[in-house]
Amino acid sequence: MKTVGDKLDHFKVVGVKPGFNHHEEHGQSAFEDITEKSFPGKWKIIYFYPKDFTFVCPTEIVGFDKLNKEFLDRDAILMGGSTDNEFSKLGWRREHKDLDKLGHWSFADVTGSLIDQLGVRDKQAGVALRATFIVDADNVIQHVSVNNLNVGRNPDEILRILDALQTEALCPCKRQPGGETL
Repeated sequence: MKTVGDKLDHFKVVGVKPGFNHHEEHGQSAFEDITEKSFPGKWKIIYFYPKDFTFVCPTEIVGFDKLNKEFLDRDAILMGGSTDNEFSKLGWRREHKDLDKLGHWSFADVTGSLIDQLGVRDKQAGVALRATFIVDADNVIQHVSVNNLNVGRNPDEILRILDALQTEALCPCKRQPGGETL
């Protein structure tokens, strides 16, 4: 499993844009490839959940979405995904009233390449564990948390951790004269 201090390697997943419920709206596609080069200069909150159309997952997704503006205010892009395809994600948005016009990115990792790169696939079920990665603007992992399939997350805690990480990144308190880090 990749951990704090590791850099994201190349990956490509299909992103489902915020606010879309259909594969095309107003002449624009709902889909866009997301790679490690997407969102330059931004922090990324990458969270995984096991499957679309489940009972626990929407509560977490809605919890993250309620904080989306706060993540954006901190130059962080919020993106949640599973191994289900992009059409499943749109269908779930249409079917579940709380996911209608979801305000942050969803992603489909149908090959499991990102899940496997990060080492968060449940070996028995074959799906993603409930993993959360906070990745800085240089694509270096700054935080990892992984829960079992049946244990949800607290999105407020992820925001608190992001605040602490960004404060630490700006804090000169660990630097000695001459710029060396303690």
